[in-house]
Amino acid sequence: MKSDHLPPVRICFVGESFVNGTGDSECLGWTGRVCVDANKKGYDLTYYNLGVRGETTQELKQRWRNEVLHRLPSDDDGRIVFSFGVNDTAIVNGKMRVSLLNSIFNVRQILKEAKELYPVLMVGPSPMLDNEQNTRIAELSNYFAKICRELDIPYLDVFPVLKKSTIWFDEAYANDKAHPRSGGYQAFADIVQNWDGWLKWFPHRT
Repeated sequence: MKSDHLPPVRICFVGESFVNGTGDSECLGWTGRVCVDANKKGYDLTYYNLGVRGETTQELKQRWRNEVLHRLPSDDDGRIVFSFGVNDTAIVNGKMRVSLLNSIFNVRQILKEAKELYPVLMVGPSPMLDNEQNTRIAELSNYFAKICRELDIPYLDVFPVLKKSTIWFDEAYANDKAHPRSGGYQAFADIVQNWDGWLKWFPHRT
């Protein structure tokens, strides 16, 4: 018999435009959708979207802690989901916005500090239309996965799954060549909702 009074949970989703849900006419993105699903299961969830368009791990490293601490008081059940990396791999003036070495350093520092404060999940970067950038994203995602294994943080590599998603690429191409619309974000949300890491936080209730 399920209880109608589950303790409240607060979650911060920290990242960039794909966390923000840029391009989604419903203003939910994948993060809003997974929280809607959790609430429908009966969970009492407060959801903070801390996605900032265009940010790299360098900017995220500077801001995440203050923003999260402000929203997740120590006496509450606070949790963090990180998802970022695509912007690090963009080429500006002939070089990556953040070198691979610095990306690895930044993510390790972010996750190590976060894990000391709250339960943490990490969702990897999503694919783009540019094949050369996708090679860099896939490499970065592999390093992110290794770091998460070292730190014992659940990691979801969405890249290979979304790379096979027709709706993800079709919507991104028809939109701004980067961000999908509602259908693409729903495809992203479906991956997260069926992931063991997320389901351990919000199991199906019977």
